[in-house]
Amino acid sequence: MSLFLDLSAIQSVPAANLNRDDLGSPKTVRYGNAPRIRVSSQSWKRVIRHGVEQDLGETAARTRRVPIKVKEALEQAGWSTDLATFAGAQVAASAGKKGLGTEAAGHTSVLLFLPECGIAELTALCAEHREALEKGLGKAKPGQLLPTARVEEILKRRTASISLLGRMLAELPGANVDGAAQVAHAFTTHASEPQRDYFTAVDDWLDEADTGSGHLDTAEFSAGVFYRFASVNVNDLLANLEGDTKAARTLLASFADQFLMSLPQAKKNSTAPHTIPDLAYLAVRTQRPISMAAAFETPVTADAAGGYSTPSRTALATYASNINRLTGNRHRPFHGHASITNEALDGIGTAHDSFPELIDAALEAALPESGGTQ
Repeated sequence: MSLFLDLSAIQSVPAANLNRDDLGSPKTVRYGNAPRIRVSSQSWKRVIRHGVEQDLGETAARTRRVPIKVKEALEQAGWSTDLATFAGAQVAASAGKKGLGTEAAGHTSVLLFLPECGIAELTALCAEHREALEKGLGKAKPGQLLPTARVEEILKRRTASISLLGRMLAELPGANVDGAAQVAHAFTTHASEPQRDYFTAVDDWLDEADTGSGHLDTAEFSAGVFYRFASVNVNDLLANLEGDTKAARTLLASFADQFLMSLPQAKKNSTAPHTIPDLAYLAVRTQRPISMAAAFETPVTADAAGGYSTPSRTALATYASNINRLTGNRHRPFHGHASITNEALDGIGTAHDSFPELIDAALEAALPESGGTQ
């Protein structure tokens, strides 16, 4: 039986620039023939990943600098720069039948995603084969001087976040990991466009005769109420974790908490937009994920008080109620919500007092502590 945990959130974000395009402007999308502010899934997924890794004490790195990191570690261990640089390059050259290849700056030709502890293991592997590396230093075609199987084993090792979010590395057979989590682009529930900010910086040490500012410029920011969605394929997560239900439950709990409590960090020092969702809606489904994004294809209009948060929560609940009617309330053993207010929100399951209570209820429905799934 398929099993999914769907997570939806409504979140109001004040003046900010959480996710910039190539020109520094807030990212946008046109939906329902209306401009919306958008935050890319990659941007929010990155901060979620870092939060999950912090929760579990298990960090991973997405990088092309593995050879450089190995080189630096070997130099700290007393190796000469030439030998350490060669050894770092051999880590890449010894992976796979043809190696991963390195560029002039010492970067690998592909982006790797591996546990951070892998650097120490690769450094130790180089130390084990120092004699072979010393003999190969300076040769035009030294070949693969490190054991390929060992190098690949380290590069292909997983952390919980890799099992959750996946890894693409076609150059090493068996290194690919199909991610269990899908994260959607967040977008404003209402029409919204970037706004410009003209700012100046004062020079504190101006001469008495000087006037004006030390620096002036313009920047763009945005504000709005966002709809956010993610879904975790619980079966895929269990497969990636080799059937460890306890680990899957721990990882799901961390992901759900970080989904709700995280915020991309761009421009945080100049905007401090540290809000959290005012509505979370979680559902366990046994057929397929269902996003509530279409609830906002028609842009929400402000209520009498001028705000978008309350109409957005109402729009989500109304749409969910209609989806439940269309699906006959089938294939959904659990759904519930937690909201900032005590307003009635029919259509999105049992009301819970807090996010932790809501997450615990969803996890118990998806992966009961007693074992098995509903």
